[in-house]
Amino acid sequence: MSSAFPTPHSPLPTSERKDIVLAFSGGLDTSFCIPWLQERGYAVHTVFADTGGVDDEERGFIEARAAELGAASHLTVDGGPAIWKGFVKPFVQAGEGYQAQYPLLVSDRYLIVEAALKRASELGTRLIAHGCTGMGNDQVRFDLTVKALGDYEIIAPIREIQKEHAEVRAYEQKYLEDRGFGVRAKQKAYTINENLLGLTMSGGEIDRWEAPGDGARGWCAPRAEWPSSALRVTLTFAHGEAIKLDGEALPGHILLARLNKLFAAYGVGRGIYTGDTTIGLKGRILYEAPGLIALLTAHRALEEAVLSKAQNRFKPIVAKQWVELVYEGFFHDPLKTDLEAFLNSSQRCFNGEVVLETQGGTVHAVALSSPHILNAKGATYAQSADWGVAEAEGFIHLYGMSSTLWAEVNREADT
Repeated sequence: MSSAFPTPHSPLPTSERKDIVLAFSGGLDTSFCIPWLQERGYAVHTVFADTGGVDDEERGFIEARAAELGAASHLTVDGGPAIWKGFVKPFVQAGEGYQAQYPLLVSDRYLIVEAALKRASELGTRLIAHGCTGMGNDQVRFDLTVKALGDYEIIAPIREIQKEHAEVRAYEQKYLEDRGFGVRAKQKAYTINENLLGLTMSGGEIDRWEAPGDGARGWCAPRAEWPSSALRVTLTFAHGEAIKLDGEALPGHILLARLNKLFAAYGVGRGIYTGDTTIGLKGRILYEAPGLIALLTAHRALEEAVLSKAQNRFKPIVAKQWVELVYEGFFHDPLKTDLEAFLNSSQRCFNGEVVLETQGGTVHAVALSSPHILNAKGATYAQSADWGVAEAEGFIHLYGMSSTLWAEVNREADT
């Protein structure tokens, strides 16, 4: 729960400041947080949880940005393995996007909080800060995760300045520039989030319900730059988890990073999404998730072939509930754990290979192989059967009896 904090004043000597851990990305919001907190008497320790969305150059920029802004210390944490195990694996096994579309690309927030709390424990402080706004979902995800994992004091500078400033981003930009800190050109126009899962953009013309401009592009190549030849890759699954790419065994986060690069070149996984946010507003974002969309496509294609009819009908209900919990901040709710027990059980006979193909824009599963595909030995749909005509007619008669009776009874009643 946020509480009162010191009023602005000239920065105190480091020895007199209170230690606070800031989840830091190097973007406009978290960059603003450092001097704002310093001017209120805090020694700001930044933590960047590298969940796979940045290259070495960007990682270097984030570390340099923290130093430039005067962070008391900075720590970069490798979050790739954790995001694969904690989110990607159950999400792909669930197989559903939020409101049947959005692939939950900001779910690294939960792992970022865990990294920040670990750093707080090392420093012996119970003060945690984040750069979430009061208008978005991330504040809910951050705060509820902090509350679920311990007794901490949360400070959210962006929420605080909203009390006095309507144009928050413009205020943040001027605040930094007045103190001699530059702001990246793209950060002036858009709010951008990148991680192993994908990239999201909001702000500018996106928030105005207009077509995205030329600058609203991240990883996915535009149509004019797609390769002329088709791309084919083979994914190998064991118990519902992707373990190999084109025959090469890879850690999950490395496999997803490679899929991102391969399918981004073909423009796969780019979309515009409008959804019902946790706080009640309509949220419109542009997203790019080439690797995750490829994984979801492959998993669903094999799942449809190896699960029973009843499993395929029931599982989306579980998946929808799991996705809504994660989207709305309940990552540590016990129901999520319960649902994952079902998901794990449903994947126990999920092994095999899927061949994916794209010629650009979309991706399709074009071939499957698995010892668990539910093939009938003596029958093929619409081609051949090992039962007779009388058996087929008897099945149709019994299967449709209730509907047929209704039609007969009410047809007679209408005459």
